[in-house]
Amino acid sequence: MLKRIYFSALISFLLSAGIAAAQVPADSATQQIRLNQIGFYPNGPKTAIILSGVTGYYTVKTTGGKQVFKGRLKRCDEPALNGKYTSVADFSAFNKPGKYVLEVKGLGDSYSFEISKSIHDQVAKALIKAYYFQRVSVSLPEKYASKWARAEGHPDDKVLVHASAASAERPEGTVIASPRGWYDAGDYNKYIVNSGISIYTLLSLYEDFPAYTKTVKLNTPESGNGIPDLLNECLWNIRWMLTMQDPNDGGVYHKLTNAQFDKMVMPDKATTTRYVVQKSTAAALDFAAVMAQSARVFKQFPKQLPGLADSCLAAAKQAWDWAQKNRDVIYNQNVINQKFEPKIVTGEYGDRYVSDEFIWAASELFVTTGDDRYTKAVNIIPDDKMPLPSWSQVRLLGYYSILRNSGNLKSSFPGLDKLKKNLISFADDLTKGWDSTAYQTVMQTKRSNFIWGSNAVAANEGVALLQAYKLTHDKKFLDAALSNLDYLLGRNGTGYSFVTGFGSKPPMHPHHRPSISDGIAEPVPGLLTGGPNPGMQDHIKVPSTVPDEAYIDNDQAYAVNEIAINWNAPMAYLANAIEALQSQLK
Repeated sequence: MLKRIYFSALISFLLSAGIAAAQVPADSATQQIRLNQIGFYPNGPKTAIILSGVTGYYTVKTTGGKQVFKGRLKRCDEPALNGKYTSVADFSAFNKPGKYVLEVKGLGDSYSFEISKSIHDQVAKALIKAYYFQRVSVSLPEKYASKWARAEGHPDDKVLVHASAASAERPEGTVIASPRGWYDAGDYNKYIVNSGISIYTLLSLYEDFPAYTKTVKLNTPESGNGIPDLLNECLWNIRWMLTMQDPNDGGVYHKLTNAQFDKMVMPDKATTTRYVVQKSTAAALDFAAVMAQSARVFKQFPKQLPGLADSCLAAAKQAWDWAQKNRDVIYNQNVINQKFEPKIVTGEYGDRYVSDEFIWAASELFVTTGDDRYTKAVNIIPDDKMPLPSWSQVRLLGYYSILRNSGNLKSSFPGLDKLKKNLISFADDLTKGWDSTAYQTVMQTKRSNFIWGSNAVAANEGVALLQAYKLTHDKKFLDAALSNLDYLLGRNGTGYSFVTGFGSKPPMHPHHRPSISDGIAEPVPGLLTGGPNPGMQDHIKVPSTVPDEAYIDNDQAYAVNEIAINWNAPMAYLANAIEALQSQLK
């Protein structure tokens, strides 16, 4: 294991920048006790899981060893996915701020944790600040990036139009500029489809909690410019997305990429030719949805961003019109590579079904413009299903937007009551039996949740539950959402806190090129790793194939340990929303 070095001055700097360093791991006995390794709100739920299923008593002690609370362990009703039973220590009744450990006789102490107001403040900020570290076409100075400072990579001012994207106005080999944006994941490419859900989720955090997000200070170059730091960061990617629209017809290129993935080098050392590749219906619709949402968000900042809202809305309408004329232009990389050179073998994001993209784009344009011609152009509510969002399933995003903006709609939406009913029913289904599972989390209710990017499933479940809470003010949804945040920060089958730089046992070796190549022991902080996935699509053996234990902290294990902007976004929403709602955790 790489040696971990922490200097007090560095830690002070990181905290002021919204970043926290990982703690040194405790003794291995702590592996028997699983809990949120960051801590708990004074008046919120506080749960720890003991793997051995023992009964008897537990104690909460100060880090100096003084006993301050005692409780009885309760055996869980259902076994874990490995077939074994666990026990629960519920110490919600203890609410005194401080730093503590939980002791179970015969097992030892848990990792230390804190009870404090705004307990997730630092990790919540870092999950947004992580996007700064993913910025393309700019250097990251030490003033803002601390020891993760790096040189500019991929200026993207001379990008070639790939043969698959050629048109009469822009033939193959045409040079265009398409700078900025975020590196998508562990690689150095930029993808419209994945940017779509990522930007939407972050902008939704602002739409749902505008007063709170204005207090989130991230120490980035734009800080203090009169725009919330969250929105400043979104703008870095939105301005790139705007360059991906062909001004001649309104279509949107699917991605900007190398022909092959870069080697494990720093961004400035990756200098191979970059291309914009085929326009697609999915890209155009995701782009239209995001730009329509951006228009209503940035309309609130006319002085700081004159004309931007109008430009975003115009771009959204053009992309929508292109998609209406090109309803089934599917991005299929195998087909492209049979026809064109060079062959493109980077991430595909190839969605074969775009009915959900039409629903999302129509919803956003309707909410922003009040023009019901968009919602009438598609079957907005084809059935009662509420599929959890992912990059390839975005229907629910449109429903979220209609529901959160229902009080401001300029035109009536006849399906409003049905959408509300369906979302609440979906949240009810998510919460069925969650407090009987072995880890007392919503994530644990389904084995099928443990897929590639399972941590994003947990985070998106949390987002859905918070949307239901905002509609109903039913506290069960808030508590259930918090359970998945606890899951992601340590109360899970692996014992890891899945956010780099946070918790006593965070990932140290994510599949993330800068973290691998920069020569620094600690990875870039604030990145959510993919999480348990028994599929082993990368052929890296995981220690266990039990679904919720199938994880390894290995930088080659991209099926469980890569990072991605669409995974960080719902986690950033969840952590920050819980911070915004902490006073309601009673």
